[in-house]
Amino acid sequence: MLDIFTRLADWLTSLMRLDLTTHFGQAVHFFIEDTTKIFVLIYVLIFIISLFRSQLSPERVRAYLSGKSKWAGYFLAVFLGVVTPFCSCSSIPLFMGFLAAGVPFGVSIAFLVSSPLISEIAAIMLLAMGETGVYIVALYIISGTIISVLAGYLADKFQIEKYLAMQIPNVTPPNCSCKNIKEKAVALIKYANTFAIDTIKSLAIYILIGLVIGAFMHGYIPQELFIRYLGKDNIFAVPVAAIIGIPMYASQAGIVPIMQVLLMKGVPVGTALVMFMSIATISLPEMMMLKRVFTYKLLAMFVGYLLTAFIITGYMLNLI
Repeated sequence: MLDIFTRLADWLTSLMRLDLTTHFGQAVHFFIEDTTKIFVLIYVLIFIISLFRSQLSPERVRAYLSGKSKWAGYFLAVFLGVVTPFCSCSSIPLFMGFLAAGVPFGVSIAFLVSSPLISEIAAIMLLAMGETGVYIVALYIISGTIISVLAGYLADKFQIEKYLAMQIPNVTPPNCSCKNIKEKAVALIKYANTFAIDTIKSLAIYILIGLVIGAFMHGYIPQELFIRYLGKDNIFAVPVAAIIGIPMYASQAGIVPIMQVLLMKGVPVGTALVMFMSIATISLPEMMMLKRVFTYKLLAMFVGYLLTAFIITGYMLNLI
């Protein structure tokens, strides 16, 4: 089904009289194919997801998470972290809101980790790789879920809530007078279309930048270079990928095209995913925001856990 985008890129590059055996021709073909494929997939799948999202709000999220058993809460928190329409910068205040609403600390931590870590936009973009993409997405979601649930469990087991930088008020949030009116099909379709288009507009620049970088890497950087430094024979490739992701700050949508090229150039799945996870979850700007909530000790534990979990995950995935 996705080979229609390959044929489109073939046709357009032939119109431009580009030689696909050259570096420039390969780069342009990659850019055209992935740009059309990614934007179409994002629109279609976000349109569908937004129909579900239209029924969610921060108040409803808190209501869903409150009063659940811990294990049910962990998995529900991860699910809501994936599908709720909140960016990573909104996850931290929502995390505080959950605690104030009486949501258990570990459940709130599971949400805090999963919200930026498991991105449906990134998953959609990875699906553009076809059968390989389905395999990558499955590994990405499963490993992200395990890391998030385990974070919540360990937070409760070792009672690290005491290391928060500020006291959480033990109050019950006011009742939400959310309207529960069934929207007509036309209104839902209009909402989904608007949401999908707005999402594409907000991500377009990051996706295009990532695709330009990815096209350059695909066309001009030799495969041997990637294999030498990030290949499976380099025992330090996984921790290096995890550490170099920390100072980077990029949209998940912008880093996925680069990740795709790394995979195409022979970089193991685990190494590529580790770099993506590190950028998405423990970038310096996000840690600076968390410092307003966590003490240095809790922040160090949080970063240490994620780095350890990512590195172990990377090595395990590379063995598959």
